[in-house]
Parts: sequence; structure tokens; C-alpha cells
Amino acid sequence: MQTVARRYALALADVAIERREEREVQAEMSSWAVMIESNPQLREVFANPTIPYEQKRRVLEDLISRSKVRQTTAGFLQVLLKNQRLSQLKDVVDRFANVLNERSGVIAANVMTARDVPEKSKKALREALATATGKTVQLNFMTDVDIIGGMVTRIGSTVFDGSVRTQLEQLAIQLSGK
Repeated sequence: MQTVARRYALALADVAIERREEREVQAEMSSWAVMIESNPQLREVFANPTIPYEQKRRVLEDLISRSKVRQTTAGFLQVLLKNQRLSQLKDVVDRFANVLNERSGVIAANVMTARDVPEKSKKALREALATATGKTVQLNFMTDVDIIGGMVTRIGSTVFDGSVRTQLEQLAIQLSGK
């Protein structure tokens, strides 16, 4: 599904950038994804193949008219519905945000630590990653006490694992002679 979501995200990014409304469309699409994800009935309507297309279209048109979104957003939602992909809106929106960030020179880094990180350390990490990648870095922090200490940073498909847990696992392997 990720490649399909990325294709749709790329297409939306092309149109939104051409019309110079990428951040507005991103905000509208994010709101729609939250609305559909948080409403089990809407999710069911758009995901259920037994519900006729015309009924889904009427529901979507009603919601579009109430939300007064941009034509780009409305048209894209209609395309997703027509191609039976509206149930994948959250994945498309996530990919869309990534595409916009890529095109504007921003990369996302997910950082996992055992406890909260002070602002001064966050700033230092952001600067170090920006220097290493040559791009603006958007940091997303999460905590997981299971890593014991250190941090695990993921940028795209690259993982930098400096966690105490991993270091202990590697030490155990070395001591066991495997």
C-alpha cells in the first residue's frame, strides 16, 4: 500500500505546488484524515465494498460542501473515492507530508530515547543531523524505557542505534563466542 499511497501523494504534491497551495492543502487533507480515522461510521462507509459508489459519493459531496475545502482538496478526495482509495487517506496524507518536506529540503528524523530529552540537547542533535545530512531536520521524539539509555535515530530507512540495550546485546553475543 505504501507505493500506492506515495504515487497519490506525489500527484497531489505536483498539483498543490503548481497552484502554490501546498501547506493549505496539507492542512485540509490532515483534517480529513483525522475526521475519517476518528469516525468509525465514516471509515466503514468508505472502506466497505458493498456500499454502492453513488451512496459514498453523496456522503463525500455532502462533507465537502460542509467543510468548504479548496478545489484541489475536493478534487483529490473525489479521485480517491472513485479509485476506491479513500480508506487509505491517512497513508496518503503521511506520504504527502513527506513529499512536501523532501521537496523543500526538510527531512524527518524519529528519535527514541529512554527518557525525555532537554531542549538544549534537542537543539544540538538537530544541528548535528542538519550538518551531517545537509538538510533542515524535523525531529520527532518518542520515549521507550526498554532501550535503557542512549538513543535510536531513524532517518528514512537509515537507523543509527546507540541504545544501551543494543550495546548490551552485542556484548552478550561477543562474550558467548558466537
